[in-house]
Amino acid sequence: MRRALKNLAEQAHPAFPVTIYYAFKQSETTDESGTSSTGWETFLQAVLDAGFASPAPGRCARRLGNRMIGAGTNALASSIVLVCRKRALDAPTASRREFVRELNATLPEALEAMTRGGVHSPVAPVDLSQAIIGPGMAIFSQYAAVLEADGTPMTVKTALQLINRFLAEDDFDPDTQFCLHWFEQQGWGAGQVWRGRRARARQGHQRRWLAGGRRGRKRCGRVRLLKWREYPADWSPETDTRTPVWEALHQIIRALNTGGESGAGRLLARMPTRAEPIRALAYRLYTLCERQGWAEDARAYNELVTAWSAIEQAASEAGVVGTQAQLDI
Repeated sequence: MRRALKNLAEQAHPAFPVTIYYAFKQSETTDESGTSSTGWETFLQAVLDAGFASPAPGRCARRLGNRMIGAGTNALASSIVLVCRKRALDAPTASRREFVRELNATLPEALEAMTRGGVHSPVAPVDLSQAIIGPGMAIFSQYAAVLEADGTPMTVKTALQLINRFLAEDDFDPDTQFCLHWFEQQGWGAGQVWRGRRARARQGHQRRWLAGGRRGRKRCGRVRLLKWREYPADWSPETDTRTPVWEALHQIIRALNTGGESGAGRLLARMPTRAEPIRALAYRLYTLCERQGWAEDARAYNELVTAWSAIEQAASEAGVVGTQAQLDI
């Protein structure tokens, strides 16, 4: 792979980029850092060793393994289009700290552009972990090397882990943070409740998002998070004085599954300030489910984001109708 790409780099005209289409069959979940593929890492390392930089990575195209297998062919985990130019011969080096600082400065804007859309439709959650590699590797590949604290060059695998870690960061309200941590550890399964007065007080705030199991002795028992199907249909965001993003998201999913995009839009119109956090949490939960291998759980979050533009349009129309009704009165 390295020899082939080096030959390609030597023949490339400096006035034009080189477009490389790379498809790989298998991805391997190795640790808590996320999903990695030794083939993908080898390919990217070969691209960098050949002297390429990646200033304009293309959007990835996800392949569904079940369709490919059904057609009697090998299953592709993902396929990527990479647009490359030759890296400058006098490219500088950077430290790990400098690289991370650039990621923190660049990826928020890139992530916002991907999830909000614009000329293109928003990147679906199923593709987000692949798509974020583009702007991250554009930073990494501009340097001759990114050096670790001991002076050794950073590997592509480490760079990918740092880039993917960005998707795990969040800034939600405390109740949503609690639900996120619980979901990451327990999923929809039951777990132990807290002990002590302070813990019981905290549990009181979470009671409506937890389905109670049997109470045990000495202030302990087992509970689980409510699924979207279990949230009450008569919930009112206007009168609810404590509405975490977690509850708002799952109420929107309930409305989408029971009333379609128009039903979800009408509910979103009643809590417009929650729109951006809801969408961000849907992406966050999809990423978490994918890394845990919870394909069925991931589906609801992917479907919500896929329908998000239509939901926002329905919310806008519902808001206009509501305002007109108030004026008529």
